[in-house]
Amino acid sequence: MMAMSGWSSFCRVLGAVLITAAGIVAARAEPPDASRGAVVLARADQAQEMPAPDGMKTTAAGLMQGADVTQPPQSAYVKDFVPPRSVAPLAKTLVKAVVNISTARKTRAFSSPHGMPGPFSDKFRKFFEKRNGKKRLPPHAKRRPTALGSGFIIDPSGIVVTNNHVVAGADEIYVVLQDGTRLKATLRGRDPKTDLAVLQVKPEKPLPYVVFGDSDKAEVGDWVLAIGNPFGLGGSVTMGIISARNRDINAGPYDDFIQTDAPINKGNSGGPLFNMKGEVIGVNSAILSPSGGSVGIGFSIPSNLARKVVAQLVKYGETRRGWLGVRIQSITEDLAAGLGLKEPKGALVAEVTKGSPADKAGIKPRDVIIAFNGVEVKRMRDLPRLVAESPVGAKVKVKVLRDGRPLELTVVLGRLEEGEKLMKAQAEKRKARAQTMDLLGMRLSPLTDSLRKTFDIPAEVGKGVVVLSVTPGSDAEKKGLERGDVITEAGGRPVTKPADIEKRIKAYRDKGRKALEMLVLRKAAGYEPRFIALWIAKKK
Repeated sequence: MMAMSGWSSFCRVLGAVLITAAGIVAARAEPPDASRGAVVLARADQAQEMPAPDGMKTTAAGLMQGADVTQPPQSAYVKDFVPPRSVAPLAKTLVKAVVNISTARKTRAFSSPHGMPGPFSDKFRKFFEKRNGKKRLPPHAKRRPTALGSGFIIDPSGIVVTNNHVVAGADEIYVVLQDGTRLKATLRGRDPKTDLAVLQVKPEKPLPYVVFGDSDKAEVGDWVLAIGNPFGLGGSVTMGIISARNRDINAGPYDDFIQTDAPINKGNSGGPLFNMKGEVIGVNSAILSPSGGSVGIGFSIPSNLARKVVAQLVKYGETRRGWLGVRIQSITEDLAAGLGLKEPKGALVAEVTKGSPADKAGIKPRDVIIAFNGVEVKRMRDLPRLVAESPVGAKVKVKVLRDGRPLELTVVLGRLEEGEKLMKAQAEKRKARAQTMDLLGMRLSPLTDSLRKTFDIPAEVGKGVVVLSVTPGSDAEKKGLERGDVITEAGGRPVTKPADIEKRIKAYRDKGRKALEMLVLRKAAGYEPRFIALWIAKKK
């Protein structure tokens, strides 16, 4: 009993000491004017609550370990972090340089170019011309607004940047300033590949403008401001952060989007994305949304990409990109293993365009491009952007891996716009060769743009089959058919490829006919139509 009584006394003394210690820790943790709380002493079978000496609320577990639990754990604590203050002064200034874009297109109310066809056409025409006692434009001459978007002024003389898809196909473009002034704009240049366009307006006085910033310095988590014309509500300001970088959304060959959660909706297209310095670091271009409204995932064209494109559009009215002349693909792990690479990096050359800068420099299929002009090519999609941003005619060093061995080649870049014409012509030739057939003593091919140019076939000649050559001594030669003639019908049916003529030959044979009549546009006769029949040889 003595021992038990002594143990009880020791526990009472220990409890008093703990409560006193708790009061000391709490007092150091908060100033005396902290809100009143309570100290909770907890055990497995009960909990007792009593006022804390300085009004702090904490736990006995924390006090027993000597921890100051009024502060967050260190892993979640950022030193010297200052929450953003109001962006009102920033928005008030920047909004003056952001404009609304509206466009109009010619529309036709009826399918007939002269109005409503049929017996009621005159009545409908008079109705539209004299309604309300005023002469009106006929239905086919009406114009209507077709698009609403945003833009921003980059020069006080009236140069405006927007998205290409906002103004594409427009007959008229208008820029509406923040004060309501409506100015007619002309299209200075556009680039579908990056979805950028530059407009020009003629203001009565210099306009407020904004400048491009360095998008490469923007980081995930940085605050950004979007200003635009969502749903036609001009001058709308939204705020968020950069949520991702280098996004590829399959919108074009140079995808490198900034992803943001700053709300972007329909009508924001072409508007600016600002950093907290008031610099444009992106051009709002697309959203990811199942409903058409913002769900917190918007995409902006980086300013460092936009700046170069805009400069070319302002200066030339078109883009002038570098051209290498290769078809490339990504390197997967299995391809890397097959090519003897240590890791799947670089751009694999699948095809080299004949006569291109790459062809002249000695680049070959199966080469892996690992660096371009001193910049490492980590991913396939890095290369098109590096090449496009290089000046036309520049000499650049291209590092490749050929059969696992490094090799450096010097390439003189061409111009992409000219290279695309060359590649298109070569593609048409390949397609024509694949569809070329020998029939009835003639080598025939579909009429392509390149063949039209080769034989100087006028635009009035539509689709058909071109005679590439005539076999000497054949019935076709005897009937006067020559290179450059165009066959438009065979057996009473239109033909656009040699296979169509082959089908008509088979059909006539099955019917027991001995000759096939064709409508031929003779080159020697100025492409005047003439029917010519050729004997069908019996099938062997």
